[in-house]
Amino acid sequence: MSKSKYNVVTPDDICNEYGADTLRLYEMFLGPLEQAKPWNTAGISGVFGFLKKLWRLYFDDNGLIVNDNEPTKDNLKSLHKTIKKVAEDIEGFSFNTSVSQFMICVNELSAQNCHSRAILEPLAILISPYAPHIAEELWSQLGHSGSIAKVDFPALEEKHLVESSKEYPVSFNGKMRFTIELPLDLTPAQIEEIIMKDERTIKQLAGNMPKKVIIVPGKVINLVG
Repeated sequence: MSKSKYNVVTPDDICNEYGADTLRLYEMFLGPLEQAKPWNTAGISGVFGFLKKLWRLYFDDNGLIVNDNEPTKDNLKSLHKTIKKVAEDIEGFSFNTSVSQFMICVNELSAQNCHSRAILEPLAILISPYAPHIAEELWSQLGHSGSIAKVDFPALEEKHLVESSKEYPVSFNGKMRFTIELPLDLTPAQIEEIIMKDERTIKQLAGNMPKKVIIVPGKVINLVG
């Protein structure tokens, strides 16, 4: 922006239209702190949209929708991926990638239709250094009297990041035809038994038996005719 070109946009104008949290997040989202970055307000609306999507995890048109339901494995995985990433980014001053991770997390939780307090309270704490105004309001609406700024950072539980299943690509003569999700603790013999009984495999084989079944646990399944 340049005064001589009369294209200056003051922070006050952005705050008045989108809120201070939007400006804070957008400035961090532009890139690493140590790098020069072109200022362009075109991306402001995208960050503003993210904050509205975050809000909708907690509220609908009728008010607060946070519940005490037990979180699912996917809910916990999304949260703890974010705890891990944000903790690392804060240590490394990589705030732009934290904002990216918040966007990923909110998209995942929205797709999972998650409104569990066990997930959304820690999420509010995580985002509070980045968007303190909305975080304080969320914390208050969740029934807390003190400031969210004084709450301990959520603890990472690595167990929620451990993959218990794998989506295997199933190939026939090297060409992938379908995928199947199977537990990672299955033996090759158990995997082969499941695959050979799958209707999609029966259809592909058309009554023939494969000469070889190649199984690399955790990676690939290939039937060779």
